[in-house]
Amino acid sequence: MSELAAKPYRHGMVLGKFYPFHAGHQALIRAALRSCDRVTVELLGSQVETIPLEVRAEWLREEHPTAHVVAGMDEARIDFADPAAWDEHMVVISELLPAPVDAVFSSDAYGEELARRLDATWVQVDPGRALNAVSGTAVRLDPAAQWAELPAPVRAWLTERVVVLGAESTGTTTLAEHLAADLGTHWVPEYGRLWSETRDGGLFAPWRSEEFDLVVDRQIGWEDAARRRVPKPVLVCDTDVLATTLWHERYVGTAPERLLRRAAEHRPVAYVLTGDEIPFVQDGMRDGEHLRHRMQERFREVLAGQPVPWIEVRGSVAERLVATKEFLEPRLGRSNRIGPSLEELGR
Repeated sequence: MSELAAKPYRHGMVLGKFYPFHAGHQALIRAALRSCDRVTVELLGSQVETIPLEVRAEWLREEHPTAHVVAGMDEARIDFADPAAWDEHMVVISELLPAPVDAVFSSDAYGEELARRLDATWVQVDPGRALNAVSGTAVRLDPAAQWAELPAPVRAWLTERVVVLGAESTGTTTLAEHLAADLGTHWVPEYGRLWSETRDGGLFAPWRSEEFDLVVDRQIGWEDAARRRVPKPVLVCDTDVLATTLWHERYVGTAPERLLRRAAEHRPVAYVLTGDEIPFVQDGMRDGEHLRHRMQERFREVLAGQPVPWIEVRGSVAERLVATKEFLEPRLGRSNRIGPSLEELGR
């Protein structure tokens, strides 16, 4: 068997803000990995940016586990024509590099000066961005329009969640399905329902507190997987951690602090509570109609005491859908807005 051909460079470097990480960056890093024995991806951030530096670093590490990712803050002004500005940037760039590099990979013209200052070869990838026309500016302006250009962890981070919840037999699943279809996205079913069907003794065997931790873990796992696959930055969820905490209260007797903390750490962009005015349907997996109204009141109390916007919808499925859409229209697309970059602010 013939030996693999030696790569042309020992240590390559890719520099960027990855604000956010997109397909053009992917192509750049892959080009470096194909051509170098080792690659350092250097991420520079600024205090004005709205995506945390460590979040971006984790995106890079997830997508490119064989690259070495380093990150640091660089508040120097952006002026590639000014040697003094370059001097400021190079202080941070040089301190972050773990070892000298012999190749700098960049699509933009600044790569030539960066390579010169590092005494390395400039490898220009995709000049003029003929193959990967997407830009960070375009993504920041409208992430949904550039959705196909974003790697899975970026899509997951940008995706807003809408949670439909309510007492038994109030139509949460029906509304979640219809809402997702109307929005042109996906929905996540209730893991607790599946667990109730498969656990020893079914719904009516005594519940243990730790079972609800398992339900929460699996529910969040389903959501995280779905957020990587959604066709647009919104996901509809049929229940969440807060609802699971209330069912813990119902079956175990308390709402444990650990689950309340997890609910606070995993808040959606909006809650939709389905009304209990519709006929109760006993499918063999429900407590019974005599408890439905009391649980519905408890849902209202808890939702009123937390900060996420919520609405209770009643009537037919069509009426509920209309009310939900009117409620969501001014709220969707706000929490995942990306602020301007340092360069766009003229700094």
